Amino acid sequence: MPKLTLSFASAYNDRVEPLMDGTVEVEGMEFVPTHSGPSETFYRQLKFFEFDVSEMSLSSYIIARARGVDMVAIPVFPSRRLFHTEVAYNADSGVKAPGDLVGKRIGVAEYQQTAALWTRGVLDHDFGVSQYKVHWYMERTEELSHGGATGFQPPAGISFQRIPTDKSLASMLLAGELDAAAVVGPWTRAESFVDRSRRIPGSGDWSRIKLLFPDKIAETKRFFHTHGFLPANHTYIVRGSIYRQNPWIAINLFNGFVKAKALAAQKMIDRIPSGLFFGKEYAAMTREVVGDDPFAYGIKANRKMLTTLIDYSHEQGLIKDKPRIEELFAESTRDL
Repeated sequence: MPKLTLSFASAYNDRVEPLMDGTVEVEGMEFVPTHSGPSETFYRQLKFFEFDVSEMSLSSYIIARARGVDMVAIPVFPSRRLFHTEVAYNADSGVKAPGDLVGKRIGVAEYQQTAALWTRGVLDHDFGVSQYKVHWYMERTEELSHGGATGFQPPAGISFQRIPTDKSLASMLLAGELDAAAVVGPWTRAESFVDRSRRIPGSGDWSRIKLLFPDKIAETKRFFHTHGFLPANHTYIVRGSIYRQNPWIAINLFNGFVKAKALAAQKMIDRIPSGLFFGKEYAAMTREVVGDDPFAYGIKANRKMLTTLIDYSHEQGLIKDKPRIEELFAESTRDL
């Protein structure tokens, strides 16, 4: 039985918890788990290849594969959010609606991260805010970022700056040095040596910081009606050498994640679940809007979402060529 190092980035995620705590076992495998925040997990894996199996940023995975990094994904997507709804603005900026972001200064944790990729794509395609007509500010340093490990360079024609290391998204938004920033996602509440908004929260009047999409339920309905899917930002990858030696690992891992998700769904009634779009009190509304399984696994159920993600990555200059979806996932999982 292979004994594999496994890194979970979603320590707050009920759908993977049964695998984390050993309640669900994966046939033929024994895990040595590591739990850390997403930014730290992805940095460590992309920079140092520390883990045999790891949760991974979808955007950074596509970029890494385009650059020849030896890893393969399984079609498990443990977290989904409407990332553009995590953008908040300073009331003194003059922003009141998405279209007002043209010409403004927008902060993101990392330019190539999946959350930023989805945010730019939705703002462009749904609200007419071109990525070329705003000024982007990135919090993470080159040394401690996905992009530092994958050779990121700002795409041609982009207005791009890095936030000084003694500041953060939160501090600059409060000070009016940014007009808007993604500061309400789960990552901002996690301890991390990569992200700074919790360590450098800044000072000022948080009542002046407003959500760009104050009615998240209405925006979820609009987005799902328009696009027919919910954006995912993570997947799981297997180190290429491990996969080639043990190709059966892929389908066994997939089955393990499916079991873990099903077990989490059974417990959902008895506990406050994390990751639901509207929280426990709106669980029925979630199902009404997006169906019984908002977190579907497999390629078939996610083809439109994955196609859109790849299109956005190509449009935004993060990859030169668009891969076929099947090329990104282990062979035994391609018909799932």
